[in-house]
Amino acid sequence: MRPFAENSPKDGHERPPMYDRFLNRVAQTSAAPMGLEVLRAEGCWIEDLEHRRYLDLISGISVANLGHGRSEVVEAVREQAGLFMHTMVYGEHVQTPQVRLAERLTDVLGKGFETVYFVNSGSEAIEAALKTAKRFTGRYEIASFKKSYHGSTHAALSAMHEPYFCDAFAPLVPGFKALNFNRFEDLDAIDERCAAVLVEPIQAEAGCIEAAEGFLAEIRERCDRVGALLIFDEIQTGFGRSGALFAFQAEGVVPDLIVLAKALGAGMPLGAVSGRAELFHALRDRPVLGHITTFGGHPVCCAGALAGLELLIAGSWVAQVQDKGKRFRDRLISHPMICGISGRGLMLALHLKSADSAPEFAQKAREKGLLTDWFLHTTGALRIAPPLSINTEEIDLACGILEEILV
Repeated sequence: MRPFAENSPKDGHERPPMYDRFLNRVAQTSAAPMGLEVLRAEGCWIEDLEHRRYLDLISGISVANLGHGRSEVVEAVREQAGLFMHTMVYGEHVQTPQVRLAERLTDVLGKGFETVYFVNSGSEAIEAALKTAKRFTGRYEIASFKKSYHGSTHAALSAMHEPYFCDAFAPLVPGFKALNFNRFEDLDAIDERCAAVLVEPIQAEAGCIEAAEGFLAEIRERCDRVGALLIFDEIQTGFGRSGALFAFQAEGVVPDLIVLAKALGAGMPLGAVSGRAELFHALRDRPVLGHITTFGGHPVCCAGALAGLELLIAGSWVAQVQDKGKRFRDRLISHPMICGISGRGLMLALHLKSADSAPEFAQKAREKGLLTDWFLHTTGALRIAPPLSINTEEIDLACGILEEILV
């Protein structure tokens, strides 16, 4: 590694490379982290400390929908940081960025979404949604789907039903029913004991698996019949990723609660749950503070998120997503190493004929200047989830690299 300012302290003692310091001091979640040493990021590109540039097909797992370093978001963050940051725990002080973002979100979500509860992340938003459903209905059972992913907290893991990820942390939260995604007969398990059904409109970490025609509508009908709430996890599908501003709008199925995070913050840490006001009234008493967060709805995060949302809905970003996704599909579907492409919009999975080969090909892609990865529930597919700002030239460049390495 060539000398870099951060590795040359004034005391004259050479520090180890940043990667070694990262391994020594930052807790790791795998034995082989990607380890890209980031210097800066802009648009669809990430630059490392060696000034090598990488075309980003991951977007921080669907966080950077607007691309990296959007000036409008950066300026909003700077301006709010200069006014005030944290002043009081959630729900006590009136913070203008938080109120404005809540108003704008309810506008674009539409009827049935009157109120927003802000948290810090997707996992926390899932927790808030599940607690709201249990408190509102007076029930405790939750139906959720195998191969789903809703986060890493105890309740979120309990909703996954995947032994590899869950068993090491047993016992988990009781009351979760395991259903198979797209198996209509499993929906018979939605009964009067259910507080809610938790579902992704597109199962992201299963390899971008879309709901079968009529499947989400059938869940909605079953919930209405037995008095359960329907919760959509749109943490990855939201904010244009699937080709609609929110996936439920394309499906024509309106949930009672929608869970948002990732792209919501436009690069800042932010999560949210939205639904009818009466649902959240259940968290006000018996006990008071039925759900609480210190930093949820942080004013700087809300300011950045609002700038990002305004930018997204004012432009043609979402309208172009399907065509951009189609360009990836048309270019890659006939490749001899690819047996299928699943997903929608710019939320795609390239399913490989060579099982469990995605990690190997992701490494080869990185060596060629392309960042992709695989999925929690399948290592036989590569992720295609670039910023929505990716242009035709960048799509063609990405496809060319993928065609070159998939041999």
